[in-house]
Amino acid sequence: MFSGLMRTFFGDMNKNEAKKFAICSVTFMLLIGAYWLLRTLKDALFDDLVGLAYQPKAKIFSLFVIIPLVLIYTKLVDSVERHKLFYIICTAYAAIFTLITYAYVNPLPNFIPSLTAMIPGSPLGWFIYVAIESFGSLSIGLFWAFMASTTSTASAKRGYALIYGVGQLGSIGGPTLTTYAPVLGLPFLIMFAAGAILMVPLLIMLLMNVIPIEEMTSDPHASATPKKRTGLFEGLRLLTTSPYLLGVLVISTIYEIVGTIMDLQLKLLAKQVYTTKETFAAFIGTFGQTTNGFALLMAFLGTGFFVRTFGVRFCLVMYPVLAGIVVGATLVYPSLWPVFIAVLMIKALSYTLNNPVKELMYIPTSKDVKFKAKSWIEAFGGRTAKAGGSVINNFFAGNLTALMTFGTMASLGVIGIWIGIAFIVGTSYNNLIRDNKIIE
Repeated sequence: MFSGLMRTFFGDMNKNEAKKFAICSVTFMLLIGAYWLLRTLKDALFDDLVGLAYQPKAKIFSLFVIIPLVLIYTKLVDSVERHKLFYIICTAYAAIFTLITYAYVNPLPNFIPSLTAMIPGSPLGWFIYVAIESFGSLSIGLFWAFMASTTSTASAKRGYALIYGVGQLGSIGGPTLTTYAPVLGLPFLIMFAAGAILMVPLLIMLLMNVIPIEEMTSDPHASATPKKRTGLFEGLRLLTTSPYLLGVLVISTIYEIVGTIMDLQLKLLAKQVYTTKETFAAFIGTFGQTTNGFALLMAFLGTGFFVRTFGVRFCLVMYPVLAGIVVGATLVYPSLWPVFIAVLMIKALSYTLNNPVKELMYIPTSKDVKFKAKSWIEAFGGRTAKAGGSVINNFFAGNLTALMTFGTMASLGVIGIWIGIAFIVGTSYNNLIRDNKIIE
């Protein structure tokens, strides 16, 4: 009955395939739910311990900290089996967040007074911010690298939509728990996230025990490359020397430029209507619920159908085309609700259309690409794109009319470039699959 229901919504899955994607979906839901819970707590914790005025410095600081973490991750990829990476990374972060909870509830003595004099606020606040930022970058990237290395192209087209759909339950559930912070308390919520993270290795262990080995391999041509040890910067080298991977980098992150510009437009317009902090917060909450609800609906009813019916290249191009339509509409109707719809579409479709399809791009690649180049893309690509959008915003942030006009025109220019690159990358992907080639 279960496998029959899965086939109805996500294509012709066999029994083992249905079990595999069910376990992976719950795993992703726990990961994304823990991340969104911690992400929504991050600013409150940082404000309490340091102060929100220092948040931009924390973002810059986190970039420098992530570099050595990515290098350690790269070394682990060469040293341990792919599923054991979950055991190491998730257990480590569960322990880190448990220790953070203890230190938050029981402030430790200041053993290094000079350090406190140099760093504004509590060092714990800076550590929390970096820990949450790095957890999101490494754990989500690891999950999709694992999926790309254990799933064939045909199987991924059936199962990735399910994973993203169930994952949306986590992205809704995590922030929803945060709304109960006055009752549950921040320490309880941090520990709840740590518990969810600790469940992930157990589910991966279950997956490896109950799913036959033939269901845990990618396309034969993608797994033919013998394992070899490479340098710590191998992922960065692969990324900068492969046009295909540079194209994947663009389609994985460029929407953040448009999203950052449109997001500021939305909030500045909303502040004109919702003038108190309470009503403005309620508006942002409504936006989040609507976006995640629409993304959940799309994941279950639309994503898998479009990928199976029209193919990868069509979906890669359709996302920027739809983004161009809704962004263009705001140029004609520069008011709150058209912008609301535009930002909603950009964010929701990124979760349920672009992200599942972009993960397919990694299937015809080597293990080094899946685990090493991908980690660089996940850790730095999105942050760089957001910085690009912020540069544009800085020119017009003091003039909403100019931002609505020139910011939207800049967004449309970015979308034009995006469409061209999406078509090229989609064509390259189709050729790789057709010719049984891989990117090494």
